[in-house]
Amino acid sequence: MAALVSFRSVVDPAHCDFLGHMNVSRYFAACSDGVFAIQSEMGLTASDMRSGRRLSFAVVNAQSEFRAELTAGDAIRLETSVVAVGTKSMTFRHRLIRSDGDLLAFETVFKCVMLSLETRRAVEVPDDVRAAAEHWLEPAGQARQGG
Repeated sequence: MAALVSFRSVVDPAHCDFLGHMNVSRYFAACSDGVFAIQSEMGLTASDMRSGRRLSFAVVNAQSEFRAELTAGDAIRLETSVVAVGTKSMTFRHRLIRSDGDLLAFETVFKCVMLSLETRRAVEVPDDVRAAAEHWLEPAGQARQGG
């Protein structure tokens, strides 16, 4: 399994809460960007969403674990892989890693449906998207890796 580096950044002081660590909302913002990045790699680009097939993944469930704090100045990257592909859904694993020491700070699994942006209903994952997802598909039964 080759995870896609779907987001990179440096934690900005403005992204930290009064406790001094990155605010929870920023973890999920990174993962949201990660879904858009990987779906673009699968052929669901911004232009395809706006004026093409009008399809996008939409999160319907998230299971998350906060493993380590991130603070201002930390360089971070998000690695995204595909856990499962269903008829109308795809499940993604996001791992937010502090580059210094490759520390796993956050891990979440997003179950997403393929959403028609016109009808706002779940539709089947297109065959080309399904085929492209194979590149990032985790082997069946892969254990979670801790930090």
